[in-house]
Amino acid sequence: YNELGVAIPVTVVETGPCMVLQVKTAENDGYNAIQVGFSAKKASRVNKPQAGHFKNAGADGFYHIREFRVQEPGEYEVGQELPAESVLKVGDLVDVQGTSKGKGFQGVMKRHGFKGGGAAHGSGFHRAPGSIGCSAWPARVIKGKKMPGRMGNDTVLKKNMIVIDVRTEDNVVLLKGSVPGAKNGLLKIFSK
Repeated sequence: YNELGVAIPVTVVETGPCMVLQVKTAENDGYNAIQVGFSAKKASRVNKPQAGHFKNAGADGFYHIREFRVQEPGEYEVGQELPAESVLKVGDLVDVQGTSKGKGFQGVMKRHGFKGGGAAHGSGFHRAPGSIGCSAWPARVIKGKKMPGRMGNDTVLKKNMIVIDVRTEDNVVLLKGSVPGAKNGLLKIFSK
């Protein structure tokens, strides 16, 4: 609830602890970025090449490693913790990227919202797509035609979400509205 007592629907997103594993600079790597690890992993579950990489940062291991472009890589150092409040403030607008829920192979009615044929018993044409092209010319199916196929499991970017609260002690951020993907899915939050 806000100060006026109005209920605000939010999604609670765990944001850490995140650790800087590598700092990339334009001189050494051709671009400026930081490599961040999230969701700690036991040392016994890490292979030797990864263990050496994580050892430089003073960590046992992480399940998720992602890279983010930055303007000033000198502001970060290997092994530094990145708490949410160092990047996000209440009222900020952020973009959230995630993987949408997978629906498997679906027909045209569910996937594209087609109307379908008559529902009476005699028609025999209920959920089919119907004609998909001409015969003589162009004598092929045009690319991009709405057809049955795999639905969902796509990368989705939701823009301009409002940060309602940053709770440092719990390592969570409250974002107004819903975020892409299933529960316990991995998200990237881009501050503006």
